[in-house]
Amino acid sequence: MTETFRREQPWLHDLQVSVHGNVTCLTDGAGDIDRPGTGLYVDDRRVLSAGRLTCDGATPTSVSATTIGGQTEVVAIPRHLGDDTPEPTVKLRRSRVLRDRGLDERVSLTSRATDDVVTTVRLVVGGDGADLAGVKGGNPPGPLLPARTVNPTTAGPGLTWADDRHATTLRASDGSVRPLPEGGGEVSWEVRVAPGTTAKLLLAIDVARRADTPFDAEPAGTRVDWSGVAVRAQDTRLDLAVSTSVTDLTGLLLSDPDSPDDVFAAAGTPWFLTLFGRDALWAARMTLPFGTDLAAGTLRTLARRQGRVTDPGTAEEPGKILHEVRRTDFADPSSNLHLPPVYFGTVDATPLWVCLLHDAWRWGMPANEVVALRPHLEEALSWLRRSVEQSPDGLIRYLDESGSGLANQGWKDSGDAMRHRDGAIARAPIALVETQAYAVQAALGAAALGEALHDESGDDLRAWATALADRVRETFWVKDDAGPYLAMALDRDGRPVDGVGSNMGHTLGTGLLDGAESNLVAARLTSPDLLGPYGIGTLGRGNPAFNPIGYHTGSVWSHDTAICALGLAADGHRDSASAVLRALVDAASRFDYRLPELFGGPDVSEGPSRPVPYPASCRPQAWASASSGALVTGILGLRADVPASRLCLSPMRPSPFGATTVRGLRVAGEACEVTVEGDGTVTDVRAPGWLSVEVDPAG
Repeated sequence: MTETFRREQPWLHDLQVSVHGNVTCLTDGAGDIDRPGTGLYVDDRRVLSAGRLTCDGATPTSVSATTIGGQTEVVAIPRHLGDDTPEPTVKLRRSRVLRDRGLDERVSLTSRATDDVVTTVRLVVGGDGADLAGVKGGNPPGPLLPARTVNPTTAGPGLTWADDRHATTLRASDGSVRPLPEGGGEVSWEVRVAPGTTAKLLLAIDVARRADTPFDAEPAGTRVDWSGVAVRAQDTRLDLAVSTSVTDLTGLLLSDPDSPDDVFAAAGTPWFLTLFGRDALWAARMTLPFGTDLAAGTLRTLARRQGRVTDPGTAEEPGKILHEVRRTDFADPSSNLHLPPVYFGTVDATPLWVCLLHDAWRWGMPANEVVALRPHLEEALSWLRRSVEQSPDGLIRYLDESGSGLANQGWKDSGDAMRHRDGAIARAPIALVETQAYAVQAALGAAALGEALHDESGDDLRAWATALADRVRETFWVKDDAGPYLAMALDRDGRPVDGVGSNMGHTLGTGLLDGAESNLVAARLTSPDLLGPYGIGTLGRGNPAFNPIGYHTGSVWSHDTAICALGLAADGHRDSASAVLRALVDAASRFDYRLPELFGGPDVSEGPSRPVPYPASCRPQAWASASSGALVTGILGLRADVPASRLCLSPMRPSPFGATTVRGLRVAGEACEVTVEGDGTVTDVRAPGWLSVEVDPAG
């Protein structure tokens, strides 16, 4: 009887995931590489697909595993070693640190046993050279590549294996190395540990490129200095959420291969460890309080690749900001999705690029660097104008003309994301409400830039923004038994996609809404239909298509919740924003303070429960980690205006996490520090003398 192989995307929720730029490592809780999806990946290739450590043939029992950024620590017990007592007397620790094109690992055995402990430690290793897209699509692991021994060096003897893109070498101190007939190789150590002592085994893996690809980005965590960012709050969960997120985001930073001084955040590991326009823009935007270096690098990296021609196959258009860059084509075996290496299928990255340019200028990005991007700004604005002019209803729409691209091209890009109130899937071309809001905000920001830096009138852009806002006002408002709210989108027939969704939260703080409309959105966004104990759901619980663990049909996305909180705070709904931020930190505390890309919100009909991991969710993920900036911005009510030499504070009252001090804020590159008491009163501000700090007494 022939067994049928079933393709299943690997699940990541219980794996240890570390990242250092283009290098990422996924292991089980024992630090081993022997489960679907696990491995060491470089440049989206799996260079290590086997790595199992045993003591005398037995796998030590993991009792603790933690990962932050590029470091993983595992504590395990080899239960057959040591004294014959209920308490363990021998402990094994694996400390793994990723670095440029490789990793270093220290394995230590500590004994508290009565007598010497003698054991043979073995590590079986090998690589299959699998492409990331195949791993994600559920391809079975390939055969281990043949290994050969390499000449001894100061690091000890080693093994090398190679695929068509990389050569991988493992070296171990004091170990015996041999290739295995079935592929891969083995390192073994004969270890004796005296009572009260520790034996240490060292190994290193180095990966060299054998062939270049069009987008060989390198780690860039050292190019952005966030070392001073720290939060000290009465509720210490906030401290941990921010510190973990900043470390994780640092691990995701990459440099532009065409200009290595420019840095951007890769979207997330392992599936999206490359440049994604929308993700990189939001990550840079939310972390502006920590400095403008990431924003400037992101803006320039995307500007270099701005659309120049019209190509339905890649969705490229003149002035358009791209969706993603990969090293090769990306094909999903489980669907019809087949994307070229440079793909422009996004409707919102272009206005978000303009918004980031404006916001970075306000936070102190040097004026000459802003001015240098003016040609790209003009091209982006031209794309926005053309999109409106060529649309039959004057709204920005999207449609996949290739037949193999993304059906939905907003941030909710899964095929079933856009739902009518009856649960039916909306049909393209679709006009998203948040895209219109981003465009309004982009036009208003561009008007301010033109007036301040080029002595030009911004009246035309403001009139354009007003006209677009009026069209939204006329067509997107719908009503149900709970009252009026904004539809997620309009479908191809101009009908509102009237499922209650979090999309409306992205319109807050953009200039799209008047005060009364903002009140309606805030009320609906924080109603029990959307806001749960751990964040804002993507789709309302009353929708027939609601699924608390559906990708965009009820799950909670960390960045989405953070953006909604920022909008609530910006429009003056501080109590609501405070509740949303508390929910976000509550969620972080349930995931070891490492906010995942998304997670399943608890089904309130089943009573109180913990958030459920979305099994394939990226961890870390750029805009989820960047939510740390949103937390700081919302709590303090930060608003910078460096051209006017002003920093405005409008803290939440009371402070949602008690007395809080935030260090490492940077305005125009200079350090600032703010302390608020539990009632939200600002008691200490340390800022450069040229900066006028204004505190809203009303909070």
